[in-house]
Amino acid sequence: MQFARTLPKELAHRAAIAEVFLTDAERLSEDEVRLAAQLPRRHPFYGDAVAPRSHHDPLLLLEACRQGIFVVAHRYLDVPLDHKFLLRTVAYEVPDPDALACGDTPAEAVVGVRVEHRFRNRTGVTGLRLRFSAVVGAREALLARIDYSWMPPQEWSRLRAGQRRDLGLCDPPVALPGRTVEPGRVGRRDRANVVITPPHTSPDGVRTARLVAETTHPTLYDHWVDHVPGMLELEAFRQLALIAAVDEGAVRAPTALPVRLRARFRCFAEMDLPLQCRTAPVVPGADIECTLHQPGALVAEARVAFADRSTAGRADALAAPASPAYR
Repeated sequence: MQFARTLPKELAHRAAIAEVFLTDAERLSEDEVRLAAQLPRRHPFYGDAVAPRSHHDPLLLLEACRQGIFVVAHRYLDVPLDHKFLLRTVAYEVPDPDALACGDTPAEAVVGVRVEHRFRNRTGVTGLRLRFSAVVGAREALLARIDYSWMPPQEWSRLRAGQRRDLGLCDPPVALPGRTVEPGRVGRRDRANVVITPPHTSPDGVRTARLVAETTHPTLYDHWVDHVPGMLELEAFRQLALIAAVDEGAVRAPTALPVRLRARFRCFAEMDLPLQCRTAPVVPGADIECTLHQPGALVAEARVAFADRSTAGRADALAAPASPAYR
């Protein structure tokens, strides 16, 4: 596997070459692919932290895996480049947090990919469930599963127009503004990387904040999309769950690593509707439950677990996510 140049940006669905983390891909068998990824030492979004990062953000490696879903579809299943993609479920776990330790050079990861299931309709294959195993050096850094699907652009346009019409929304969407929480509370230095408003905590320990979609963000909105991207939803879950974990003493600092996450995307998150992110009360030793709501719909749900840098041990094996649900 080579790490000298990135894959073509259109294969990874990125507009900026700097946002492409995959450098190579090869097909090993009908159901197996191997990817190569280079993780930058200081990325303006994934590397932004209140203290020098000792470990790469697991969501950086998850983003490399997410880019891999497009490479597998376009290069090995001949899905046209103009097709549109939907994330359905995402699950990852960090088996060995020290595998993500930052060094003096960019980290080079080799990612094994296996097709676990093909979703079909009368027209053929419309999606995949992929399992990822990312190795940095000789250490297993990330295990992940992603369910996703694709459709032709004309079908996408009909779907989006119908859903927005049913919600009484006009085109084009314009993201609702919002004042974000202080960056330090979510472990950030740069306010541009904060994606939630100051949270409200109810007497029973439920925390609620609004997701703020900044469509000029160079990573989260690398290119225009007419909804809130899945990775932005995951970041909102991470940030609100991190506030809850620190406030309740589950972790000591907002620099804690998100070592486990499972998420299900149920419908499009519309950027011109209020998006309320909530966490359930923190239960000691349990993952933090999160949900994202817009008027009339549950948009997404997730469970997140953190580990302090100094106490991060080997995580449990990754369990299979439930069957995808998207409506």
